[in-house]
Parts: sequence; structure tokens; C-alpha cells
Amino acid sequence: MIEPGQIPTDSPLRQVPADYCPPGAARWHTLAEGPEAGRTLFYYDCVVGDGPPEATVLFVHGNPECSYTYRHIRDALIAADRPLRLIAVDHLGFGLSDQARFEMVDFHHARHLAELVRHLDLDDVTLVIHDWGGPIGIGAFLDEPARVRHLLLMNTTVFPMPSEGYTYANWPIPWLPWCRTPSVVPDKLWGGVAAYVVSHAEPQSRAAFLWGVLRYLGKHARHGFAPGTPEAVWSDQMRSVANARASKRHVRQTPVWGHGYRYRDPRHGPQDNRDFYRRLHRMVPEAWGPEGQHIGVAGYFGAWDPCGKPEVIRQWQEALPQMRDRTHEYPDRGHFIEEYKGPEMARSILALNGLA
Repeated sequence: MIEPGQIPTDSPLRQVPADYCPPGAARWHTLAEGPEAGRTLFYYDCVVGDGPPEATVLFVHGNPECSYTYRHIRDALIAADRPLRLIAVDHLGFGLSDQARFEMVDFHHARHLAELVRHLDLDDVTLVIHDWGGPIGIGAFLDEPARVRHLLLMNTTVFPMPSEGYTYANWPIPWLPWCRTPSVVPDKLWGGVAAYVVSHAEPQSRAAFLWGVLRYLGKHARHGFAPGTPEAVWSDQMRSVANARASKRHVRQTPVWGHGYRYRDPRHGPQDNRDFYRRLHRMVPEAWGPEGQHIGVAGYFGAWDPCGKPEVIRQWQEALPQMRDRTHEYPDRGHFIEEYKGPEMARSILALNGLA
């Protein structure tokens, strides 16, 4: 268990569940490059099973979660008792990493992750990605795609979000879509939104969703989540206004997910990830598709979510047709599918690596 005195960052998350990371696996990396040089990332790195690891699994989270969202997959892999190296990172502004100092989005975090990948000299990686962890994780390998051996993706995309069906401009409530929540919910209550949406990603009525979020806003304000629970993790990591605003910036980007986004940061001026996405669109099929490395790919999708709709799945299958036979769809789940289907995903990771 990580005690508060062992956390060298200024993260607002201080009460850490005993299962936040495997025993003795906590690590810290101080960034050496870019505008955030000197800031520290939390990650864990452990080898499980007997003998030298036969696969390296890198978990990359999205928003408003942190590496703790992968606990079910991680624990199922540990229980399988196969020789694996397991690594997960908290982005700046999330989990146990340093607080955000400006409103970072995907291409900023991808640069930080790329530095960590080079620092650890990771190769033959099974890349596990969810939500904004998709562009962040894949973006970290833009210049070195050969480091990736397999890909497991869940409710994410790097491609332009199709306009058909659910979008983040009409879901989950047309008059209060996800993209508008940052303008409605105060920064100091944003942790309540995080706690509800991550832990309750299943189809529900608009009234139930709205009532659930309102209840969790109140619990966040009262510090009402029991310490050590997942809801307390999602809530407490957002008790920093800076973290909340950085998290909100991801949400503001959702109407143009995959198209590219331009905004102005008061500290660093214009920020523009449009070229980042153009490179992603080219790299994924060229480097990882059948004409490239032909990596192993599996996809998991909760259908109650824009990133889980058929049009998004088709984009992935067109870019990486080898995913067609390993596509798993769940109409009874929503965006945070890893909170529900961890054992199934662990089996896919083992199968991709010939360890099932």
C-alpha cells in the first residue's frame, strides 16, 4: 500500500486503496523534456508469473479516470500466473502524478508517455488503451510504431467521430450533452461527475443519469465517498482546480474528437492537435495494418456511448481488419467498459500473446 508520506508529487489523491498498484511496484518518473520538465509521473512496473516475462503490457488510461481503472484486467492477468511485465501510468493531472499546470489534452500527454517509453526502453508492447488513452497511447508510438506488438482497445478512437447516432454533442441527454458539462459543473464539484460516470457506465434513463450525477456532486462536496473506494479515487484526484480544468478541457474537445482541436491556453498560447491527428490517421493502418506490421488487435465496446457505436467500430476494422474476428460488443454497457469486463480483456491479452 502507498502511504501519503511515500507520494513525492502534489497530487490531491492522498488516501490510496491498497490495490492501487501491485506491492512494491510503485515508480516515479520526473519528466526531462518539454514545457512540463521537472513534473513527476506515477507509474507501476512489475513482473508477475515465473521466469522472464514473455509479454509487456502497457495500460494507458483516459479521462476522468486514472491507472486504477485497469485494476480488474491487471488482477486477472496476475491470477493467470503467466510471465508478464505489467506497466500502467497516471497522466499529469490524474491519479498520483503531479497536478496539471495548464489545460493539457491528448498530444501533451502522448509526449510525456513517449518519454517514459524511451526511458524504460519498452519493446514488443501489448498496448491497452481506453477513451483519450487511445490517441495518447498510440500517439506515444507515432515515431516508433515498431515497439508495439499487439493492441487491445476499448471505447476509444483516433479517427474523426462520425456524425451518425450518439455523439458527445447529443449524449447522454440532448439538452445537456457531455460536451457541455464543463460549462455547467463548477471546477470544485467536477470530481463528483468523475465519480459517477466512471463507476456507473451502463445504460440508464436520462432522469436516472441526471439524478445520479447530482447525488454524486453532493457526495463529492461533503467528502462523502468512503476512503479506498473507486469513487473516492475518481473524486479525490479532481480536488485540485487545476486538475479539474485540465480534465474538463478533454471534455470540451469531444465534439471534434478525432478531427483535431485548437484552443488558446493562457500560459502557453495557441494549442493545436490537428497535425497530431492527421499523423495518427496515416500511421495506424500503414504501420499496424496488414501491409505493415500486421499486429494483433482486439476491441471491446460498450454500446451505450459514442465511442462504442457501429460507425466507430467500422473505422477501426477498416484501418485494422485483423480486429474483425476479435471484436466484442456489449449493448448493456457504456463507455467505461473496463470496469465490467476485466477478466474477458485479460484473456484476450493472453491470447494475443499466445499465453492463453
